[in-house]
Amino acid sequence: MKTYIYIFIILSGTFFLGGCQNFKELEKNPNNPTSVPASLVLQGVLKDLYSPTGAEQPWGDVHRWNQFYCINYNYYGNNQYTWTSTSWNYTTLKNVVKMEEEALAAGAGDVNPYSALAKFFKAYFFIYMTQRVGDIPMTDALKGLELTHPTYDTQKSVYIQSLKLLDEANSDLAELIAANNTTLIGDFYYDAAGGTDKVTLLKQWQKLVNTYTLRVLISLSKKEADADLNIKQKFAAIINNPTQYPIMTGLGDNLQFTYDATYNKYPTNPGNFGNDATRQNMSKLHLDLLKSLKDPRIFIAAAPAQAKLNAGIKFDSFDAYVGASSGEDLGDMSTKANQGEYSFINRLRYYSNYTGEPGIIVGYSEMCFNIAEAINRGWISGNAEDSYVKGIKASMKFYDITDGGTITVADQDRKQLGTVTTSVTDYLDQSSVKYKGNNADGLTQILTQKYLSFFQNSGFEAFYNQRRTGVPAFLTGVGTGNSARIPRRWLYPQSEESTNTENLKNALQSQFGGTDDINTDMWLLK
Repeated sequence: MKTYIYIFIILSGTFFLGGCQNFKELEKNPNNPTSVPASLVLQGVLKDLYSPTGAEQPWGDVHRWNQFYCINYNYYGNNQYTWTSTSWNYTTLKNVVKMEEEALAAGAGDVNPYSALAKFFKAYFFIYMTQRVGDIPMTDALKGLELTHPTYDTQKSVYIQSLKLLDEANSDLAELIAANNTTLIGDFYYDAAGGTDKVTLLKQWQKLVNTYTLRVLISLSKKEADADLNIKQKFAAIINNPTQYPIMTGLGDNLQFTYDATYNKYPTNPGNFGNDATRQNMSKLHLDLLKSLKDPRIFIAAAPAQAKLNAGIKFDSFDAYVGASSGEDLGDMSTKANQGEYSFINRLRYYSNYTGEPGIIVGYSEMCFNIAEAINRGWISGNAEDSYVKGIKASMKFYDITDGGTITVADQDRKQLGTVTTSVTDYLDQSSVKYKGNNADGLTQILTQKYLSFFQNSGFEAFYNQRRTGVPAFLTGVGTGNSARIPRRWLYPQSEESTNTENLKNALQSQFGGTDDINTDMWLLK
């Protein structure tokens, strides 16, 4: 009897344990997978690429800090440089690592489209963070969740490592293109409609990688003599060897976010037209530059000031367009805007539909100006004027401004007033626009035109270029806050003070004498 009882107990236990395992299988949540395709992870990374802080879309805070437009009513914000601490992008970078892991787990080779793009993404986000604060964790940053106190890399080291990643990304993409045996899935930038030839798609990304590298190199202009960086030599290597380092050749190569009328609406659209539109007027810096150059892009960006129209000034006169200083007291700006003294944004263009215009992340026009700047600085040989003119023409083309074309002008209530006929040729023939040569005046022209081409696109690039070069001279005053100064950097994330205290303290001491100050220059700017 005892033997039978023991057998029964053993058999019952075995059945019970097996039953528990089956129940556990049934309890697994299919909506919380432990593994996802690399293509799906890629889409999340690409979304973060467009607006890493969520504020870099058109008509957002960033473009007020770029001094393209102003808010005139404090319910909707202000024009002050009110930022304090930044945020990190390590969550996105961990997703980049996860994307690499998933590609390998699915059987991809060591060199595959996702691993190649991962190198670009790493460089992009590490540079994005270091541009904002200075030294950041890089070498230790992605070693695993168990490493909670990563040490800081110097800003110089971050750039050296990032440039190496970009060069490797170019080489890996070249290898994949030559092999022609692998496909990139999940790209909604260059393959938004699907069906793009796999080689063509990888070539687009290779052009982007090298074009972005030119942006990074030109941003290091203050370090052009640093032997460890070899900035001029690296820039020349890309320009002088287009087979090895292909770059963008037209607007079709832009990395840009395309809005749609259902899920990703353009920030200004018919659905939010109203008080929002009346509280956004144009900035003096931007409009004054356009007016001084008799630039037709002014008719794209702004509506004529109602007070000027009432005074009999024609809608097609540059004198009808008036911007407010970003440094003006908000109360004064609001009063003048309500009296029609300032130009509002072009509501006919920017509130007419839900798709607006693409949001450029890295563009062809900027690349042309970067090349022109490099020639002006003597980094490479070539015709700076040619690249300068190409940059202007590309920016004009983005807005469909052509020889003999027309732009419809409307007042602040979107009532059409008439059309303006444009001529890019006549614009370029003006003495104020004609390139003045490889000298300080010519450099100012290049930087000014680059600034104008950044209108409502490319995130902080207008600010970063101004911070680096001083062109154009940003307007200051009580309206910009910060004791009427434009900040030079952001503070480190507050979380670092509690979770990585000692390493943060060391980084602050080595860079800024121990003080985390938004008005202090980092290594990049010295």
